[in-house]
Amino acid sequence: MILAFDILAMIGAFASALLWFMASGKSLRRLNKGEEIDEHDINRIVTAFNRNQILNGRAALATGVSATAVGLRFVAQFAG
Repeated sequence: MILAFDILAMIGAFASALLWFMASGKSLRRLNKGEEIDEHDINRIVTAFNRNQILNGRAALATGVSATAVGLRFVAQFAG
C-alpha cells in the first residue's frame, strides 16, 4: 500500500512539472511599437492566456494529487 502511494506521488509530481513546463514554454508574439493590434492579435493573446490557465490548473491539480498521496503514505506508514 505504501509503495502504491509512493508511485502515485512520483507520477503526480512528474505530471505537475511537465504541465508547468508546457505552460511556461508558450510565448506570445511580440508587437512593435508602431504596429496596430487587430482582432487576430487579440484572439491569439486571449487563446494563449486561456491555454496557460488550463495548463496551470491541471498542474495545480497534479500537485494536489501528489501531496495527497504523500500524506496518505505517511498515514498508512504510521497506522500500520
